[in-house]
Amino acid sequence: MMDAAENLLPQPTPASEQQPGWLTAFEQDGLVVLPNYLAADLTDRLLHEVKAQAELTPAAIGRGQQRQHARSIRRDKTCWLNGTSLPQQHYMLALNAILAQLNRHFFLGLTGYECHFAHYQPGDFYRTHLDAFHQQASRRVTSVCYLNDVHQGGELVVYRGDTEWLRLPPRAGTLILFESSRYPHEVTPTQQDRYSIAGWFRRDELPL
Repeated sequence: MMDAAENLLPQPTPASEQQPGWLTAFEQDGLVVLPNYLAADLTDRLLHEVKAQAELTPAAIGRGQQRQHARSIRRDKTCWLNGTSLPQQHYMLALNAILAQLNRHFFLGLTGYECHFAHYQPGDFYRTHLDAFHQQASRRVTSVCYLNDVHQGGELVVYRGDTEWLRLPPRAGTLILFESSRYPHEVTPTQQDRYSIAGWFRRDELPL
């Protein structure tokens, strides 16, 4: 098990200097961690926006008729990004650039990206789950972008099968990408407010 995100990349580099070399790591493991991916000013503006967001609502699990609120499984509050603010537009442009790289290098046929703010208050968590199941969902690659540092709890824990593989503490500006149907993961109970953007690169069937 690796203890920190830095073990996946040689050294963090500013977002403006990062090269698509991360694609090699993603090809090998189906997961990559990009420290300092977001510029500090954009991270701060997104953090300010989610803190002021009045439309955060308790997150649910399941879809359609199975959709329900289950506080024994997850306790965060969320609000979807809709691109109405400049920081949101900049973030979504950056992630859509990643979508283009994933399609170009891996021929994934991704058709879109969706994401929401997530706020975990002290005591909140999200139990182990998968974001998608093989051949049963449109979500293909998951993204998690931390918007603030958390030093007590709130780690993203990634599993290989039933074995803990990575424990990634929240550090502002870090972006994590992983295959949605491959890695069970959880958010451990946080003792501090934890802010992030969770997103999914999708492959939806297009009408003929």
